[in-house]
Amino acid sequence: MGKTVRDHLVDALEELAQDEFKRFKSKLNVFPVKEGYSNIPRGRLEKADVLDVCDKLISFYREEYAVELTVEILIDINQRDVADRLLKAIGTGFGGKGQQPGPSNGATGKEVSSSKGQKPVPPGCAKQGEEGHFVDRYRVQLIQRTTPVEPILDLLHGTVLDDEQYQNIRGGSTSQDKMRKLYLLMPSWNKECKDQFYEALKAKNKFLIQDLERS
Repeated sequence: MGKTVRDHLVDALEELAQDEFKRFKSKLNVFPVKEGYSNIPRGRLEKADVLDVCDKLISFYREEYAVELTVEILIDINQRDVADRLLKAIGTGFGGKGQQPGPSNGATGKEVSSSKGQKPVPPGCAKQGEEGHFVDRYRVQLIQRTTPVEPILDLLHGTVLDDEQYQNIRGGSTSQDKMRKLYLLMPSWNKECKDQFYEALKAKNKFLIQDLERS
């Protein structure tokens, strides 16, 4: 039986020295999180060991966002090598049914719909419930490692993205923020839209795509 996401999180955090793990917990309490989520209270983290922290990460953020947040904090505390190994270990661990839920009850006290305020997408990209696409499986890695984002948006503009969506995504403060905004639209995309996104990524960031396809 393969390792679970929790197992991979445990492996990553166990690589940290005691002072580094303490910094990780300190950051976890204050690090900016996505809208609809909340930080884990300081009191629940102070005496928490690696296993406790991983349980809380998944309880508060569910598996996919728990990995994304862990990677961001590891990079923030200068542990990029650990973050890269975590992403590589996760590999194709995402993209299956149920891997993109709203925040957990532990984070917000209620379930949050991912379609709230979502704009209709251009013709030809109606939602068709596609699962297992490359851009779904490697969501976390693509958000973290895709840069620059603007050339990809340019290729999607007018087909997958309308003018308002294009400008809104370009307004993101970082490459990661822009990619997250782009992924917020993805629940309404069909395979054709995801194929266009993949081709844009391959055209503008071919070495990243090659690396992920080999993993």
